[in-house]
Amino acid sequence: MCIAPDNSVCESAKPNTTDWKSIKWHKVNRHVTSLQERIYRASKSNDKKKVRDLQRQLMRSKSALVKAVDRVTRVNKGKSTQGIDGFKATNDKARGELVDMLRSSNMKFHRPKPAFRKYIPKKNGKKRSLGIPTIKDRVYQEIIRMAMEPEWEAKFEPTSYGFRPGRRQHDAIRRIHYNIESGKWCWVMEGDFKSCFDTLSHDFILEQIHGFPHFNLVKRFLKAGYVDNGAFHNTYEGTPQGGLLSPLLANIALHGMEKALGITYRYRTRIKNDEIYEFTESMGDYRVVRYADDFLVFAQSKDEIMEAFELLKPYLDERGLILSEDKTHITHISEGFDFLGFNCRRYNDGVSRTKPSKDSIGRFVEKIKDIFKSCHGHNINTLIKRLNPVIRGTANYWRHVVSKEIFSKLDHYLWNKSFRFLRRLHPNKGKRWIKDRYFPFYFDGKHYGNWVLTDPKTDDNLVKMNWTPIRRYIMIKHNYSPYDHDKKDYFANRKANFCLFY
Repeated sequence: MCIAPDNSVCESAKPNTTDWKSIKWHKVNRHVTSLQERIYRASKSNDKKKVRDLQRQLMRSKSALVKAVDRVTRVNKGKSTQGIDGFKATNDKARGELVDMLRSSNMKFHRPKPAFRKYIPKKNGKKRSLGIPTIKDRVYQEIIRMAMEPEWEAKFEPTSYGFRPGRRQHDAIRRIHYNIESGKWCWVMEGDFKSCFDTLSHDFILEQIHGFPHFNLVKRFLKAGYVDNGAFHNTYEGTPQGGLLSPLLANIALHGMEKALGITYRYRTRIKNDEIYEFTESMGDYRVVRYADDFLVFAQSKDEIMEAFELLKPYLDERGLILSEDKTHITHISEGFDFLGFNCRRYNDGVSRTKPSKDSIGRFVEKIKDIFKSCHGHNINTLIKRLNPVIRGTANYWRHVVSKEIFSKLDHYLWNKSFRFLRRLHPNKGKRWIKDRYFPFYFDGKHYGNWVLTDPKTDDNLVKMNWTPIRRYIMIKHNYSPYDHDKKDYFANRKANFCLFY
């Protein structure tokens, strides 16, 4: 062995690391996906022994490790965020070394380090706490998530949409629309758990996952504590946001709301145009929509919605939760309510409409104002490149509801802001000169007009929200899951349809 002057091993003497570029990703993904589908199928069949055996097999495989490292160090937005150890892997060589290091250690005996506490502002002016684990802890959390999630996807309620594969905010909004469009479910409880992720009972979570192969490691993650301003704090409750495993553990803890309210399902068939259709019908006095820690309970009368508070009390107590008084309301659908950035309401003409909420429109306008302020003194190309991602992202989020009128108003607002920006940029030029230089006739084969902001040097243009077509969103079917091999074609078609518009 070659020894350097500082008694460290020379680079040439180190063992060869995993060649990241030579990894056969199609084989890795196929192996992991196959095991996850088998876990899901076994969980559906309530074969607990087979579920545990397959979970062990998955967590011991190199494929799961490589895929977890890839997600933590390359795919995730927080890939460059360090934990308390300051370590990060931002290149292929470092990723390969990380794989080799973790393969040589036993995951079962891993001791997690405390999470680094960070605070981000919330829309109400308060701050949300995040716990940032180390890279090594994040990788192990991701491996556990890959093994645990298929098991619970076979159990989760169909009206739960937050932090679940194949489901998104628009599925929840579509479910709300189905509930209120008949006018039957006219009373709504807008619920919110107070400090949900910080107060969930550890004992209850651990009780739900008892028997999981790496149960003790999950327990150590929950009890790892956090470092805030250089001081260590123990964690006796909660699943702090920031870890890859926390959303899944929170969903496991919050599972069971439908059972508490007496909601059940039955399968029915209907003949239409000589074809037999199968569908699932909800039964009971209530309907529920939950997205993470935000939820809605629907009932046919005010008395029934008031009774829901008592029905949910045992559910809340065993999980260590209480309802937030300032965020929990009872509303009639004729008054409307906000959820996930949308306003849902049944109007006097008997039609239910979902629109972007006033708060979400206000946040968009404030974001636009901030971009214009930050671009003072810059050229028009910088402004366009800063604005376009925000405009496209917001328009795509709102496109599945009644947004055409709002798109037109915001386009007019953006035009006014843009013209004022140009007047400041060229104080000695007239309106005609600005119009001829920055607003030529625009035509790209699909959109055209005389008032499309265009950079004369690069021909880059500011997109209009009105160019985004309104498209009705198709809600995911009942309890379908991407882990169900029989539904593979369904999710492939669903993904392809969404990719056409995003």
